[in-house]
Amino acid sequence: MEQALQKRTHRPVLLRVRLQWLLVVPLLLAILGVVMLVLHSDYNIPALYSQCRAHSRLHALSKIPVIGPPTCFLISFFQFANASARSFARMSVILSFVSALLATNLVESARLCNKPSRVIYKPTIPWLVFNLLGGALVWDLLIVPSFLLRAKDVQAARESRRAERIREADSDIDRQVRCLSSQVEVWAIPVAVVIGFVVPSVVMLAVNGPISIAVWLFFPLWVSAIRYAVKIVGVNSVVDPEPYHLESRRWPTVGIYAVPVLCSVLAHGLLIWNLFSHEDRKEMTRVTIRFIQIDFAIIVLTVVYWILVEAGVIVTLAFLGLSILLGPGAGLCAAWVLREKAIERYPDGTEEQEGDQEQGDNNEQTPLLQ
Repeated sequence: MEQALQKRTHRPVLLRVRLQWLLVVPLLLAILGVVMLVLHSDYNIPALYSQCRAHSRLHALSKIPVIGPPTCFLISFFQFANASARSFARMSVILSFVSALLATNLVESARLCNKPSRVIYKPTIPWLVFNLLGGALVWDLLIVPSFLLRAKDVQAARESRRAERIREADSDIDRQVRCLSSQVEVWAIPVAVVIGFVVPSVVMLAVNGPISIAVWLFFPLWVSAIRYAVKIVGVNSVVDPEPYHLESRRWPTVGIYAVPVLCSVLAHGLLIWNLFSHEDRKEMTRVTIRFIQIDFAIIVLTVVYWILVEAGVIVTLAFLGLSILLGPGAGLCAAWVLREKAIERYPDGTEEQEGDQEQGDNNEQTPLLQ
């Protein structure tokens, strides 16, 4: 009993509400995103696609059967979205947030407890669809629901009777299931994020040419390939082959999130500086960047909700506060570390068991979990 009292527990919305109800908010946000895009639609967007179908833009690319016009449209869309200093600053903030989002998702994909979920464990295809086709729709209807479902399953297993028997033999079992699969992930994830996403993003923003945008569009493939290559090369350098608990080690945690945080701070400063500069966006740039900003806003709102249901109000406020000060990418990285600490305080079922024992042992049929 004394040990149970000393252990702080945290029972957030995720553990108190059924999954069906938890998924209502992402669904509503997805619908809101579609409605907002329709309301802010403009003739220039279908006109841009018509130009690609007529082969009047990026002639060589648009003539490729089937994939030519859509690819031409995507490349042209991002070219216009990045065609001014102000849109450059806003795209920098958005891309720095995506780098943080990518880093956190790769960390989650490396956790042992998330291996049964294909969407989480193998994020390449979901992220490719997210970037090329769905945006906020894929985020709200596939990626976030997969994380919430997996969190529910992990907690149910954590509170099961079998888990209690295992916990008696190994008191650190709860921490171990949230470990990374290997120490090599500490090197593979940041290298993959930097080379596979940050570098193509910087080149795309700086050059704003068809080739640089085309390379950037497929960044999930480059991230996956680089991560795999680093794991192959670095596997022989691993000192400890056992599962690796990231958050209990300060410098590896800093190493994973350092570049996204730095990008966020720089982009946030650039945006603030640019707000006091001359407005230089043309009509097509305004239209395209507005679409991207709506998509970005829906994703951020979904992340706020995700953190709220998994980690509680305090972590959510920390995310919002740091996002205002340092940019949303830095806020997300800090909130993700705090989220993990909150998850470690989830109840494991021992409190319920001991509470039943205190009420009396005369009823042998009292279940372990109410």
